[in-house]
Amino acid sequence: MNSLISVIVTTYNWPDALSACLLALMAQQDRRFEIIIADDGSGTATQELIKGFIETSEIPLRHVWHEDKGFRAGTIRNKAVAASRGDYLLFMDGDCVALPDFISHHRQLAETGYFVPGNRLLLNEAYTSLVLGQKIPLHKQSLGFFLWQRLQGRINRLLPLLYLPLHSWRYRQPQNWQKAMTCNLAVWKDDFLATNGFDEVFEGWGYEDSDLVIRLIHQGVKRKEGRFAVPVLHLWHRHNDRSQHDENYRRLLQRVADISITRAERGVDQYLETTSA
Repeated sequence: MNSLISVIVTTYNWPDALSACLLALMAQQDRRFEIIIADDGSGTATQELIKGFIETSEIPLRHVWHEDKGFRAGTIRNKAVAASRGDYLLFMDGDCVALPDFISHHRQLAETGYFVPGNRLLLNEAYTSLVLGQKIPLHKQSLGFFLWQRLQGRINRLLPLLYLPLHSWRYRQPQNWQKAMTCNLAVWKDDFLATNGFDEVFEGWGYEDSDLVIRLIHQGVKRKEGRFAVPVLHLWHRHNDRSQHDENYRRLLQRVADISITRAERGVDQYLETTSA
């Protein structure tokens, strides 16, 4: 797959984490990608940081921002996709750090008719503070370095860092939607548009990414496992407001049960005409 990859990085008012995320993307071995920052209403500190990266980056980088009206990650991701130029979308969060082969391995995994969820390692609170405070470049570290952090209890596991070649087991659960999250998820843009992207009827935190994956599966797009190929290092942060959890989960279960639902009620199509005008 030689197409341009559009990396959609979601962020909200955490410039130190976003800086670590972007520095890791700037260090990728595979350079054929663009970055669209999906900014859910950050203030001036984040905007200034992004401006600096835009001015110095060798990788094409765009900043898509909307006003802060609470958690609207699905909405800003839709807007970012509408502004993207690539044929293949790679969603990640601005508090995640990728290793240098992240883009190249995602490119190897890309296959028509499939979406690819990756996995993550979690840093604990104290180590996250240390990494950001001392600007430790996690993306430059060796497996031995991460083994030491694991032995000290600073990261929750080590296995995702092991690379396994592309084998048939990656196709074993084609309709499994669990644990496919937009902190590390790749999908063809045509498939994303066919499902009308993220459904903005999911308000507040919770399950807008699972809903997208379920509708992709209903559309006939299958899961191809990205474990042991494309991990990210996820910085610790407090949980978002989960007051909408129960309502969103109820809606999600309805979507799981009704295979006729493939398109978002309120999705990306409302931004496509604006972008092309």
